[in-house]
Amino acid sequence: MSSPSRRASENPRRHDLVFVSPTAWRSFLESRAELADDALVAGWVDRGWPLIARRLASEEGHGVPVGLPLPPSAGKRRIGLLMDSAGIRSVARPPLLSTAFCVAPTAWIPTLGTLNHMAARLGVEARVFGSLAGCLLTGLSYLSASSDLDFILSLPRPRDFAELMTELDSIDSAAPMRLDGEIVRADGAGVHWRELHSGARDVLAKTVGRPRLLNSAEFIGGSI
Repeated sequence: MSSPSRRASENPRRHDLVFVSPTAWRSFLESRAELADDALVAGWVDRGWPLIARRLASEEGHGVPVGLPLPPSAGKRRIGLLMDSAGIRSVARPPLLSTAFCVAPTAWIPTLGTLNHMAARLGVEARVFGSLAGCLLTGLSYLSASSDLDFILSLPRPRDFAELMTELDSIDSAAPMRLDGEIVRADGAGVHWRELHSGARDVLAKTVGRPRLLNSAEFIGGSI
């Protein structure tokens, strides 16, 4: 469902899957008494389910910022925490889009197929996060009628960038859901595809650290 796990010592990027030890998870629960009696939360790590790497908020201290997004049936809460790196067993990339067909709504399948085919043709890697990934990783019901398709596409070759934007706009126009995706560079910096498609001179690049406003050409061809 996801790429092979990387070493726990590697810094996670936004949307990465972070697998933590049961001991570290129990330690966290001891510090959050309001969660200790929640069977779903308490048993999350024991089921082999990951946490999700997220951006570090400005007021937070030290640690690896991760989150646990719960499904609608559990109130759709977003539990944020800082995990000590010693408690992290492994880190993996989000699931490949090609693995998510089996849990997607029937109406989504044509869009997923077109997006996956386009990515393969342009030589970019397509992955999913958010609700669709939540269904795939846990088997829980995260999707609703208003769910977006959250995806990640790796940065294409410069000569293919304009074609990628045109293709995404076409797919979005025909899709039954909103395409809420990011174009992500090898260093983990990501920009929403709509910002790039708009032709804006400056775009907001997000990492696990503070977002940075970059010249769009700098994002496409430079380093953050």
